[in-house]
Amino acid sequence: MFHDHALTFARTALLALVACGAAPLAGAEAPPSAVPGPPLSAEAFADRVTGRTFYYNSGGQPYGAEQYLPDHRVVWAFTGDDCKRGRWYDKAGYICFAYEGDPGEQCWTFHDGSQGLTAYFMGDQTTEPLIASQSSHGPMACMGPDVGV
Repeated sequence: MFHDHALTFARTALLALVACGAAPLAGAEAPPSAVPGPPLSAEAFADRVTGRTFYYNSGGQPYGAEQYLPDHRVVWAFTGDDCKRGRWYDKAGYICFAYEGDPGEQCWTFHDGSQGLTAYFMGDQTTEPLIASQSSHGPMACMGPDVGV
């Protein structure tokens, strides 16, 4: 289910980026082979993301957006999908996310590197990363029940 809504979310994230005029992150166009920096600690991650909304790409295509609120609260949506509220937490060096209505968790390592903020699922750098191609200090545009979050 995690990857099922990627294309739909990609369209919505792109529309949201255009609508809110999000600014590109430095280095967002770097080649995919760029080596990321070391994984961010939970404290460094909180400092980097709290109060911001990030728009992620995967394989050069819009993938999703996440708004990082105080107290480790988040709002996530795949492109074209409804927003889901959740929380993030540190678990054995990973940044893990749990969302309302989803019994599982998603754990990632986040890195600051030449591509910008980069995330690898379960820290596996052999997989396609999520790359934060845009960021904003404003809220994300939600398409579903939480419109205007």
